[in-house]
Amino acid sequence: MGTEIERKFLVIPDWRPQGPGKAIVQGYLSSAKERVVRIRLIGDEARITIKGANDGLSRAEYEYPIPVADAREILDTLCERPFVDKTRCLVPYAGQTWEVDIFHGANEGLVLAELELESADAVVDLPPWILKEVSDDRRYFNSQLAKHPWPSWALPAGPEGR
Repeated sequence: MGTEIERKFLVIPDWRPQGPGKAIVQGYLSSAKERVVRIRLIGDEARITIKGANDGLSRAEYEYPIPVADAREILDTLCERPFVDKTRCLVPYAGQTWEVDIFHGANEGLVLAELELESADAVVDLPPWILKEVSDDRRYFNSQLAKHPWPSWALPAGPEGR
């Protein structure tokens, strides 16, 4: 069984990438608490991902390449709206590679960093551009951002209050 162990963090509002990222568009066929089925386009590649319910920082994850034409058709005809639209930047820091997602469209203004780990108790050296951890806050799961975009629940106090 494939397992994903991941921590998720809000990034400070004025963070900017050092280089180009990859455009990602993803839609959801299922986004229930116990399972998520996602179609993702990344440039000229496409993938289907199936994720199980979270158990702390871990969950079952299976991901497979699919034809881009099939992914576009599934996105156009079967996936929930709105899509999650973002740019992913890979950022090395302290020997680890962070995935920093700059959201567009319905989640414009949100910037999240994710770090995939070998174990849930792995030591993580936080970069100075991390604002706060949101690993346990389901609202920041991409599947939830598709259903309830960030601006619809973000607090007016600014990113620190979110």
